[in-house]
Formats: sequence, C-alpha cells, structure tokens
Amino acid sequence: MAENPFAAFSLEKAIGLRWTLRDIQARRLKLSPVSDEDLKTLTGLGLIEVRDDGLVLTPAGTAVLNGS
Repeated sequence: MAENPFAAFSLEKAIGLRWTLRDIQARRLKLSPVSDEDLKTLTGLGLIEVRDDGLVLTPAGTAVLNGS
C-alpha cells in the first residue's frame, strides 16, 4: 500500500481532505465548494489537477480513494 499522503495532518483535516476528494470525484462541487486552502493542499500533494472542465483527480488521487 502506498504511503498515506495525509499522515502529516491532524485526523480532522485528513478526513476533510478525503471527503473533498470524494466530492471532486462525484462532481458535487456546487453543493460542497473546495476551499482555497484545500485546493492548494490537494494540488501540492499531486492528488488533483485544475483543468478547463474543472477539478479532476490524478491517478494518485484515485489511488488514495481506492486504498491502493
């Protein structure tokens, strides 16, 4: 299993970031907008990308959600 990218964060923050990844994957951003701080964190970790059609998970982001 890959190293946990959220290991350096508090449990509350790690859970919030994981839910943000789920919201991005499910395209629920109108209901749950991503904060600027979370956007910077997830982009910096290489888990999401900003594209013309919005936010998308990278393969690393998908692996985090799938537990791979």
